[in-house]
Amino acid sequence: MADQPVDERAAPVRVPPAFVFRYAPARPRVVVKRDLLPAFAVLSTVALVGLPAGWLWSWLAPPQNVVVAQDASLVPVTGESYHRLDGLMLFVLIGLGAGVLTGIAVWLLRQRRGPVVMLGAIAGSAVAAYLAQRTGLGTAGNRYALSAAPEAGDMITLAPVLEVWWGVLAWPLGTALAYGCLAAWNGMDDLGRRLG
Repeated sequence: MADQPVDERAAPVRVPPAFVFRYAPARPRVVVKRDLLPAFAVLSTVALVGLPAGWLWSWLAPPQNVVVAQDASLVPVTGESYHRLDGLMLFVLIGLGAGVLTGIAVWLLRQRRGPVVMLGAIAGSAVAAYLAQRTGLGTAGNRYALSAAPEAGDMITLAPVLEVWWGVLAWPLGTALAYGCLAAWNGMDDLGRRLG
């Protein structure tokens, strides 16, 4: 058996590879021009929501009771000085809640999903938080305005205050967090826009 001649003409049989068709749709591109007007509409609408949010804060934030001393300085009643922090935390919670709702509502605008509308929503949230702060402080100041000049020993109620500016960051951060989580959860390249 070992003496049989080897046929040199016999070559290995080549099998053609199986043809597999893979559909690769074109990757969607970011549409900027078409989304500018809707992004501006989102910015304007979200900014207007800051007015009722500020009014809500002015009614929910606790005032601070103080006693007028002999030298006309204001001495807080025991435990009342904590209301300054309570007012700030209430403003931050209202901002975070409104931001999450804003992000979800803007995500539901299915035909305009994308970074342009998201940036419009975040910018609108920043404007809304600023308007909420200004409106809330103004409304609370009018609500707790003094009717007459206080005398020494009188207890007066001071309007709630926001002593730091960074409370306005809660609303845009909540919007970005909600929109970003929904975009990450969505597995489609076009975010489900279905826009022709």
